[in-house]
Amino acid sequence: MTKLSVNINKIATLRNSRGGNVPNLLKVAQDIERFGAQGITIHPRPDERHIRYQDARDLKNTVTTEFNIEGNPVKSFMDLVLEIKPTQVTLVPDKDNAITSTAGWDTIKHNSFLKEVIQEFQQNGIRTSIFIDTNTSFIEAAAKIGTDRIELYTEYFASEFEKGNKEAIKSYTEAAILAHKLGLGINAGHDLSLKNIEFFKQNIPNLDEVSIGHALIAESLYLGLENVVNMYIHRLQ
Repeated sequence: MTKLSVNINKIATLRNSRGGNVPNLLKVAQDIERFGAQGITIHPRPDERHIRYQDARDLKNTVTTEFNIEGNPVKSFMDLVLEIKPTQVTLVPDKDNAITSTAGWDTIKHNSFLKEVIQEFQQNGIRTSIFIDTNTSFIEAAAKIGTDRIELYTEYFASEFEKGNKEAIKSYTEAAILAHKLGLGINAGHDLSLKNIEFFKQNIPNLDEVSIGHALIAESLYLGLENVVNMYIHRLQ
């Protein structure tokens, strides 16, 4: 079964908008695990506008499932991850002022840099994943770099699926087949939702994990967090 890792950035955004500790990020993470999710994801950014670096430290002692930390491997991020030693680190080429992730890595252009970063994380027992588009050359380069997994950037699929274009899944299916052949684990994330997750899962062989935040939290406003977590888990079986 494909694992569900819930990104709780939006919970931190809501908390920060008012100050104080409501909603309680740690309690929400515990509840999400209790509802059946197999992982918790956070994506701290340098300006700490949602997840704070201290949140990452506090969650280390709270999360009992897989703990995934996403981010651009600048020095402060690397130091944080090496301190916490989560289950997985996902490398994302974010700009400092990015509202959300907008592209995967060019693993050819950044080959040497990524290889060095990945080796340091792996030497500390942290599984590594690279956020990446479906470009086959980039996937081949990712395998040569030595990453454990790739995370397919699914914004294009999600936007095309919303328009009724189910053919957009083809490049993701082909990318997953290639990645598996090269010995890479396969994660996916960005704009996946209850509307498209079942179709995506059915067409992506060997899908290890999906990371879902914005849509899941938004859907929970109407349907309830426990219900939504279980709806995703059911669709991922």
